[in-house]
Order: sequence, then C-alpha cells, then structure tokens
Amino acid sequence: MSDQAAASSFGQAAAVYERGRPPYPAEALDWLLPAGAGQVVDLGAGTGKLTRQIRDRGLHVTAVEPSDGMRAELGRVLPDVPALAGSAEAIPLNDHSADAVLCAQAWHWVDPERAVPEAARILRPGGRLGLIWNLRDEREDWVRRLGELIHSPEQHRRAEFGSPFGPVETRDFTWTHEITLDRLLDLVASRSYIILLSEHERAAVLDAVRELTATHPALAGRDTFAMPYVTECARADLPQR
Repeated sequence: MSDQAAASSFGQAAAVYERGRPPYPAEALDWLLPAGAGQVVDLGAGTGKLTRQIRDRGLHVTAVEPSDGMRAELGRVLPDVPALAGSAEAIPLNDHSADAVLCAQAWHWVDPERAVPEAARILRPGGRLGLIWNLRDEREDWVRRLGELIHSPEQHRRAEFGSPFGPVETRDFTWTHEITLDRLLDLVASRSYIILLSEHERAAVLDAVRELTATHPALAGRDTFAMPYVTECARADLPQR
C-alpha cells in the first residue's frame, strides 16, 4: 500500500472516522497553543476532531483539509467553522494571518520540505507550529494484540521542522478514553489499512476484534473499554521580529 493511497483513503470512511477517532487531552492543547493566540489553523483537519476543541476554547479556527469526503463531514458536524480545500504544502491563506498552525494525526503524510515553509508563511512573527498524535499505548497487552490484528502497530512520530522555526520541544501525555465495542470497531475501521481491504477481508478483521474483546481477560464481559493512549506533541516557534 503506497503512502499516497493510504493518505487518500480516509474520505471514503469519513463518517466512521468521525465516530471512531478519539478527542485530544486538554492538557496537550494547553501545551500546544501559545498564550494569546486568536487565529488558529487546523491543518489536515479531517472531520474536525481537533477543530471543535480549538473552537470550544473561544478561538477563531480555520480548518484546512484536502479530502472532499472528510471536509464534507467536517461541514456537517461543524457548520459554523470555515473549512477550506487545501493541504500542508499549499495552504489557502494569506501571509502572516495566523498565530498558530496545529496539525493532528496528519504530519506523517506530508512533505516537510514544502509544508514547513508554507506553515511559516501564514504565521505571524512569533507564531507556533504544533503537531499532535494520539497513539494507542501498546504496553497494555490487549492493545498490543489489537495492533497485531489490524496490522497497524503504533509507531513513534518524528518531528523535525528546521529553519525558520526555532528549536523543537516535545512532550507526551498519557490518558485513557472510555469506548464501547461499536466505537472500538469504528476506530479499527477508520484505519487506512482496513479501509483499503476488500469487504470480506475487512469483515474478517472486525470479527477478530470482536473475538478479542469477548475472550481477553482485561475485556471479557465488559460493556466499555478504557483505551490507553500516549499523545505525542511537538511545537516550535518562529522568531520574533
């Protein structure tokens, strides 16, 4: 499966993505957002999982998303938020028009050599580029086995910005998200690897996940499951002028 095929797969499963993907811990947003930020861009916004959390803080947020399907779902759930067609490599906003650019679950799909100067272009002096990923915490046995079933073990995400940004700071946040079986299945079905399977193959994987929840000692007999996450964050600021 090519990176391009994987990256472009999400639009066809936008509603599943919206149902299944978790939010982000408030402490992570506290750390990522610069003090006094008023104009924030959610880059690669998907269905708006991060967008709504920024909006709910009373900030003005503009979503930028390349997938028509994901952008349509974002418009359905957040009709009051501007949602623009664009990418990290071609952001449809004016120079020096934002205080912060955040990118959730998407930076590993972009070309940093083009995306870094584009983010710098739209940021004001002293503006911030921040990245965030929710990664399942596979130190938990059932979570590790889930990753094996869906052929998608979690990987540490690297964040290297370079000029014109200053030094990159990183921080991890550990937390849990309580989900039902249906939401767990939606989470699995929203992975790019699963989206691109045939209908028969996808059904087999989802059946295996159901079997895991019915038989694993940490899950059997439960109506909800505490999914542990490590949320990895990185941030870097432009110099003040």
